[in-house]
Amino acid sequence: MKRLEIFNNAVKSSFHFLKETSHLEELYTRGIRLEKTGGMLLPICRLQCGDENLIKTLACWRGDNLDAYPTRFPVTIEGTEKWLSGKLLDVPDRILFLVKDRYGNDVGHLGFANCVNDDGMMEVDNVVRGVKDTAPGIMRDAMLSILQWARTTLWPEGFYLRVLASNTHAIGFYEDLGFRETNRTALRMKVTGDVAFFDAVGTDDEQPPDDFFVRMQLCEEPGPKPGEELILTAGPSISSREASYAYDAARYGWNNNWSKYLKEFESSFATYVSVKHAIATSSCTGALHIALTALGIGPGDEVIVPDITWVATANAVLYVGATPIFADIDRHTWLLSPESIRSKITAKTKAIMPVHLYGHPCEMDQIMQIAKEHNLFVVEDAAPSIGAEYHGRRTGSFGHFACFSFQGAKLAVTGEGGMLVTNDDSLRERAYSIWDQGRKPGTFWIQNNGLKYKMSNVQAGIGLAQLQRNDSMVEAKRRIFEWYDDYLQNVRHLRLCREPEGTRSIYWMTSALLEKSARLTRDEFISALRQRNIDTRPVFPAISQYPIWPTKQAPLPTAKLIGDSAVNLPSGVCLRRSDVEYVCRSIQEILSS
Repeated sequence: MKRLEIFNNAVKSSFHFLKETSHLEELYTRGIRLEKTGGMLLPICRLQCGDENLIKTLACWRGDNLDAYPTRFPVTIEGTEKWLSGKLLDVPDRILFLVKDRYGNDVGHLGFANCVNDDGMMEVDNVVRGVKDTAPGIMRDAMLSILQWARTTLWPEGFYLRVLASNTHAIGFYEDLGFRETNRTALRMKVTGDVAFFDAVGTDDEQPPDDFFVRMQLCEEPGPKPGEELILTAGPSISSREASYAYDAARYGWNNNWSKYLKEFESSFATYVSVKHAIATSSCTGALHIALTALGIGPGDEVIVPDITWVATANAVLYVGATPIFADIDRHTWLLSPESIRSKITAKTKAIMPVHLYGHPCEMDQIMQIAKEHNLFVVEDAAPSIGAEYHGRRTGSFGHFACFSFQGAKLAVTGEGGMLVTNDDSLRERAYSIWDQGRKPGTFWIQNNGLKYKMSNVQAGIGLAQLQRNDSMVEAKRRIFEWYDDYLQNVRHLRLCREPEGTRSIYWMTSALLEKSARLTRDEFISALRQRNIDTRPVFPAISQYPIWPTKQAPLPTAKLIGDSAVNLPSGVCLRRSDVEYVCRSIQEILSS
């Protein structure tokens, strides 16, 4: 139910954003590019309510294609104007795009309708080629592009359309795109005044129907066949919202507007995580460095970090002159083990840095209890877990500080970037001064040593748009994991890493452990998948093995096992189900041969 609610809200939010465009400059930043023919799809919006030429064009196209509509009436300019406002722009789950050729000429339109429903489906609607014998292939390109746009920014459960059986040309067009008939409804033509319309034939009607309403569903996902191109491990979803905000920030986000998106991004992020303060940074690594500095951690201090994480977690400890002490992970969750934490605490220990690895929340109740018992700080490395929940609370809302990443492979991206959050007012003030080169707020006076880890306004524009879409992206990631779980349930020698009980992971990565019973090593497994055009990456090795640490420490046993044997499978938020099915079929063949 949560997924459906999020989908319906995303449809309304996305359509509203596009339809409320009020400036021509904005309109083109919110279009959809037609890759093959060089044209664009531009959303019909409020801006165009006063465009007399466009309204005349729409009326003309409707009149020329009247036989394709189930309801037929005299088409007028006035009626088209009312339809544009009342039946299109004011309907929250309906949208229409103009099809423009590479020179900017209007050649047709198409869109979606009835997209807020109980099954997460989107109906393709109003597909009309208005100008014939120009821009060959453009309507096919438009259909493929709008389906790809919806699939990778809204993530519906599927697509369908309805077409009159007598419109054989359209049916052939849709079949060529992968749509297949699922059912048809018999229709009888009725006339009331000057309006003719088709109505469903009753079960007791003995006369042959006048036509049929054919329901067709997209059964073959558009795009290359799985395996024809490299299936990547990661990859973001970028919509017109990100493009629009970034353009606005690049064009107008200077001088008095230099922090417009930064402030809104920080405020929105704090609200999303349910914390008081957020500071945008140039990376999660920088945020970690600021956090440890603000906590006064330095030479002679020790900070406990998990032995499985990206090196940045422990590097931030080195940056302040302290020593990272590596603790083991849980065999089932791959997350920092509370038992191992306890075994590593000494008189020099000043902080614990739990990592919500691959989007799975750590056991925060126990970790916070240990910290309280030993008077330790907690800095959450929440880099890959934006939107994850531990017993109903978002990751990042537990520690003295928490740090997030928007690096380009993460779920929410800004290219590079991070966010530092806290609920502590005094810690926020200390961190903000450090973030701002140690400056006293509102002056050029440097009151302490500082750092320079700032995010740009343009990046913040992209980040704000990503944050506004994050819940939808989380559901897309969780659905990808469900596909893997479904297809791999009977595959031997491989065990998926699952969200811990009482948590809600974002499954940033779908990860799996290759068991010792497998006939090949993890690296051989990765190589075999690569030969099938499937990109993977190994799970982080036990980082205690790196030669860069001041205190040498043998790798912890569970971390060594996971680091040597586990793999991240393709998990990009825009993956198609057919891609995941191909990956799973390949895994089964490799492990059973």
